[in-house]
Amino acid sequence: MGLAEYSVLDPRMRQLVIGSAHLERLDSSSRWTEGPVYFPAGDYLLWSDIPNNRVLQWAEGLGVRVLSHSANNCNGSTRDDSGRRVTCEHLTRSVVRHEPDGSVSVVAASHDGRRLNSPNDVIIASDGAVWFTDPSYGIISDYEGRRSMQEQPGCYVYRVDPQSGEVEPKVTDLRMPNGLAFSPDEAVLYVADSSRSHHEDGHHHVFAYPVSNGHEVSAGRPFLDIAEGVPDGLRVDEHGNLWVSSGRGVEIFAADATPLGIVHVPETVSNLTFGGAKNNRLFITATTSVYALYTAVCGARRPAAH
Repeated sequence: MGLAEYSVLDPRMRQLVIGSAHLERLDSSSRWTEGPVYFPAGDYLLWSDIPNNRVLQWAEGLGVRVLSHSANNCNGSTRDDSGRRVTCEHLTRSVVRHEPDGSVSVVAASHDGRRLNSPNDVIIASDGAVWFTDPSYGIISDYEGRRSMQEQPGCYVYRVDPQSGEVEPKVTDLRMPNGLAFSPDEAVLYVADSSRSHHEDGHHHVFAYPVSNGHEVSAGRPFLDIAEGVPDGLRVDEHGNLWVSSGRGVEIFAADATPLGIVHVPETVSNLTFGGAKNNRLFITATTSVYALYTAVCGARRPAAH
């Protein structure tokens, strides 16, 4: 597609991007792309085409293929330390794990005896705990799931204990929690609230929550706001900068919330992830397409287990 276009809002932005790097469109066959996750063992990328109920795969030199035509309207995904895909399914209202033998196990499907809303995005902490957001996007219409009654009293961020499997709400003060990410030291949990997408007075912010002892979450605060569109998926680089999806592309903020710059993308961005052989290739899902861009930094890696 040609050289990537950037807006530089702070001199630090020039240390994060490569002026000669191209924004590459890898595919444009989807209706709404989401949930990019990179697998270094096979050097390939997976993502969701939620309305078309598909999961697609891209590999360098091999192109794109449909991996699944029956994906339960899955959304956000991540990879655990064993190389298994953990994904949020709107249709089943659950978080599931794809095992090496091809089977699927349920990580979380309910809390307090009631079904979850429609899990949206998921991350895994260094202690193996699964954290996920549970807004109602997948049950408010049939477009990305199935219209259903909401059983939970709100839309929360949950943690699944790696030993007991207990599903515990950790953030309960947001309206539509969406993308989430930890700071490199896991001392801060960042959560996007995209409720302005369906509510005129809704949030278009990323909130920051202090985390201690791996599971204790303190009161959060608004960390940054997205002026155009809403924040959706987000990732953190090795220096602690936030890379946030928006209507303008990928917006980058320092750990002190200073806006650093924007990677402009032709379509509204839904999510992103770092990958590639050196973890310095940014994969971007944006409306109908998936893009890739080499960066001057690497994605954050999880610290050693607690």
